[in-house]
Amino acid sequence: MDIKTILAAVDHTLLAQGATWEQIRDVCDDGIKYGAASVCIPASYVAQAKSYVGDKLPVCTVIGFPNGYSTTAAKCFETEDAVKNGADEIDMVINIGWVKDRKWDELLAEIKAVKAACGGKLLKVIIETCLLTDEEKIKLCELVSASGAEYIKTSTGFAGGGATREDVALFAAHVAPHVKIKAAGGIASLQDAEDFLNLGASRLGTSRVVKAVKDQNLL
Repeated sequence: MDIKTILAAVDHTLLAQGATWEQIRDVCDDGIKYGAASVCIPASYVAQAKSYVGDKLPVCTVIGFPNGYSTTAAKCFETEDAVKNGADEIDMVINIGWVKDRKWDELLAEIKAVKAACGGKLLKVIIETCLLTDEEKIKLCELVSASGAEYIKTSTGFAGGGATREDVALFAAHVAPHVKIKAAGGIASLQDAEDFLNLGASRLGTSRVVKAVKDQNLL
């Protein structure tokens, strides 16, 4: 697979708790230089990053991150604030406890509420696959398909596990045709990236793919 094709699917990500503006700026610079799909950064840096990159690169941020158990109202406020600050894309974490309690109506209502708060911006729904059974994953494919969100996303990368090839294949078999797939967490190499794209992912949340291309002078 062409390297530029892989890079064009990457949400170049920096979500470390101690991330500084200098580091965020470097991620933005590399995202622009290497043709990434977006940069995915903490909400507190969205306004500064959007002012810095302008129209050269979409800015993505995370909501209810990484645990997902804040209230729906809080998630909606975070989303509205991020969009106001210039976010082009929103990655929200669902309430995992609600999945375990089988609160399907509440989960669907929350995703719809956050989607409404996006004001037309793209929404990716993080379901944290490493904490779920296959039955729960399949049910969430159904809910995300019904929610109006554009993407289902595997992982935050903060819960002890990331994307697996099996989960991306499972998503591809169970989401509606209009729902795209984002694999995130643990994507360490160009081969990983190519595998996930071939299995049906359209986006990849990773910091290491751009770094690999940069370090190896592949472009």
